[in-house]
Amino acid sequence: MGSRTVVADVADELARRVATGEYAPGELMPSVRQVAEEFGMNRATAQLTLGRLESYGFVEARRGKGFTIRDVREAGGMDAYRHLFRFSITAPALAAEMFTDIVEVERGIVLEALLGYTAAEKVLDPAELAAAVDELEAMARNAVPDHPRIIAAEMALVRRLLGVLGMSMQRAVLNSIADMVVEVPEAVAAYFAVAADLHVLVWRALLAVWDAESAPSEAQLALFEDLFTLYHEKVIGRFDELVGEAPVESAAATA
Repeated sequence: MGSRTVVADVADELARRVATGEYAPGELMPSVRQVAEEFGMNRATAQLTLGRLESYGFVEARRGKGFTIRDVREAGGMDAYRHLFRFSITAPALAAEMFTDIVEVERGIVLEALLGYTAAEKVLDPAELAAAVDELEAMARNAVPDHPRIIAAEMALVRRLLGVLGMSMQRAVLNSIADMVVEVPEAVAAYFAVAADLHVLVWRALLAVWDAESAPSEAQLALFEDLFTLYHEKVIGRFDELVGEAPVESAAATA
């Protein structure tokens, strides 16, 4: 158990150096001998440490050369990007940039799901949806709301809509985004830049629209999109505050 803890701690430190640019893409990682000497471990443990870094997708083994640092942002997949975001949290500008990208992708998928289901034939049981929102409200009204659990509950609702709409790829991406967010406490907190009750109110409003016999007007849909965008701008602004990055003016503010 102790050996695994040392491996994890040292791998995380090396991953942080890659994520923040201290080690640049294309360069060689410190050798097994160098890692062993710097962190006071034996070479077998150092080899395991670098192997863990490879499992993150941050380095690749080159026969006879050691481990080369990958350009994770350019060539990495969703899992590598998840690790990159987690380890970038000590570099505020980088973390803020990545979080903005994450939020924009999440917002696009969720908005597409909500508006898509609003326009589609309603096949989900309204009673089941209402029960899910009731559960969400109960969590939101706790004295100390469990924010990761609330996020998971909301993602479960969106996944159901995406499933009905046949948007399996968007659902997979959303699942990965949820994993990215819940691993970073600052990201979780940012999603509650406004009270958790607001999340519930949005779902209540959607249920009312879905239960109505008439479709919402274009003006109502446009208003919803505007409010959804403003909420996510608050989320991004709150994250910037939490990681210590100066707030960035929105395009609308600078236009």
